[in-house]
Amino acid sequence: MEGAIMTQSPNLKVDVPKKYTVPAMPALRPIKTEAQYKFYQKQVDRLAVKPKLTRDEEDCLHVLSMLIEEYEKEQVSMDTSKIGTLEVLKHLLEENNINASDLGRLLGHRELGSKILRGERQLSKANIITLAKRFAVSPALFLA
Repeated sequence: MEGAIMTQSPNLKVDVPKKYTVPAMPALRPIKTEAQYKFYQKQVDRLAVKPKLTRDEEDCLHVLSMLIEEYEKEQVSMDTSKIGTLEVLKHLLEENNINASDLGRLLGHRELGSKILRGERQLSKANIITLAKRFAVSPALFLA
């Protein structure tokens, strides 16, 4: 039977997709260096902008996000209690070379980005989740 693998038990068959691709990257390991951190960030950026992810890509994005978050907890501890949500967002956008239009597209409406940055609109829960995934940070960072 094409597309199936026989296991130790003759009664158990596992379907394997005919086209199975894994992102071309080394095995995922805890982040130890700044270079590894930047590489993982680029992979997250690449996956985050794809319109539709495969299950493998979703899993990869999830694991990368967890590894990046853990590294940032260890390496980059900063007190954000006195920094507003808008300042945090602007900083992340600047660091990632993202403009208001790009932000709007990321959130689903091109005009939304500039409205949020001008303070005319607040971030919704869905926006916060999207931004947290995109920047591989905790959603709590966007809660004031």
